[in-house]
Amino acid sequence: MKKFPFNTFLMVLGMAAWSVFLPSICLCEESYWRKLDEGLFVGEFDPLIKSTVKDSKITIVKIDPKFYSFKLLCASEHGKVKMTVRGWCEKFNLIAAINAGMYQKDGFTNVGLMKNFSHLNNPRLNNSYKAVLAFNPTESNVQAIQIIDLRCQDFESLKPKYQTLIQNIRMISCRQENVWAKQNQVWSMAVFGIDKSGDALFIFTEAPYSGHDFANTLLSLPISIFSALYLEGGTEANLFFSLHGIEFERIGIRETGFREEPFRAVARPIPNVIGITKKPR
Repeated sequence: MKKFPFNTFLMVLGMAAWSVFLPSICLCEESYWRKLDEGLFVGEFDPLIKSTVKDSKITIVKIDPKFYSFKLLCASEHGKVKMTVRGWCEKFNLIAAINAGMYQKDGFTNVGLMKNFSHLNNPRLNNSYKAVLAFNPTESNVQAIQIIDLRCQDFESLKPKYQTLIQNIRMISCRQENVWAKQNQVWSMAVFGIDKSGDALFIFTEAPYSGHDFANTLLSLPISIFSALYLEGGTEANLFFSLHGIEFERIGIRETGFREEPFRAVARPIPNVIGITKKPR
């Protein structure tokens, strides 16, 4: 009988111990993702491109639309009451939520088109913004969720095929290109991405970046990103997650030109969020 090498025994033993104590670690994309439920993953990434402030860690929630429903919740549709992202999650039983976009001076209206079924938060397409997040399809032959690139897709033909539309700034195009111009300003960011498998990505960086550098950072990460649009920045950028006893909240810090807070930022009430709930089996 061939003797079993002692080094091999130790390696197998170590792998067995790892599987016992960390059963939720998914060995996909080099184990960057932690699986929390079917079709739901969380990853924390340490990018090569570093911010000059904070630890540069990027938090991403990856969501498979086969298992989760996406919801747009607007204060304009729910009694004109703004809430923190945590508050929106708790009131509407959301697993996770992130900003739905920037808003105008009235404090409620999105900067670009925003439609949720019959509710119109902003009926007008903004010519300055070249990306529209679309979900809640009316037809089965279209993607469950996608970022429509107004430069390379026919938005007019796609628009009636979705019940929810949210327009904002394009960061990564349908050709996986960084389309954000270079600039000196930096800030925390909430971003929405779609990967090459069609999974949605709630992306958050507390560490401040310029939009151009952060788009390059996302393209460099092992997340197979396909496209991305900007949601919000600075202290109003938020991400909240709570499931199976795992809970975290991410809050942005001030942009360039402001003094950084000497203490951890406090979440601010915001008017519009994108959240997820698990689909019934």
